[in-house]
Amino acid sequence: MAQRVEMVLEPRKSPVQARSTASVDAILTATIQVLLNIGKERLTTTAVAARAGVAVGTLYQYFPNKSALLQAVLLRHMNHVAETVEAACSAQHGRPVEEMAEPLVTEFLRAKMQDVRASVAMYAVSNDVDGAMIAKQTGVRVLRAMVAMLRTAREPLADPLLAASMVQGAMAGVSRRLLESDDPEALLRPMRAELIVFVGGYLENCTGRSGLPL
Repeated sequence: MAQRVEMVLEPRKSPVQARSTASVDAILTATIQVLLNIGKERLTTTAVAARAGVAVGTLYQYFPNKSALLQAVLLRHMNHVAETVEAACSAQHGRPVEEMAEPLVTEFLRAKMQDVRASVAMYAVSNDVDGAMIAKQTGVRVLRAMVAMLRTAREPLADPLLAASMVQGAMAGVSRRLLESDDPEALLRPMRAELIVFVGGYLENCTGRSGLPL
């Protein structure tokens, strides 16, 4: 009976010196460039190493295979999204709830769609590299940041966790719609404007409730 072979996605080691960190950054940047140029099917570790200007052996010190490369690129992108939202939420602590919507939505979509082509490409490969797990981890961080922000709002909300969950769902839905559209760049500005109105109106309505229906 054939043994089941587990796909190795974890990096072999983490960079600990500035030079090593620079090499890893170059490799991940090159991975995106090669992905955009020739697609995921033709992407190879050799092509990425050549684009990054490093030896293949250097690449293999950190990433054992193509899947590990793609997962690392997606993880870096999602960490950037989480960090951006965390910073945006922290900056809004103590402000009126209706003022929280615009910076929250703007910063979220800016991080998600900063490089539209790269974001679309990473979304396309996410199912191949356990993107659901990465998205879940990012979602936990984003939700935690939004809850902490809403709890400091000048007007109390009946249930900050529920409100944050609803807002997170709306933002994730718009993000997915953009990534799956034929022309995300054209849709980004109008959908961002509508999402700000949507989130702002919802949060302001939440402050007028004394409690949740049973």
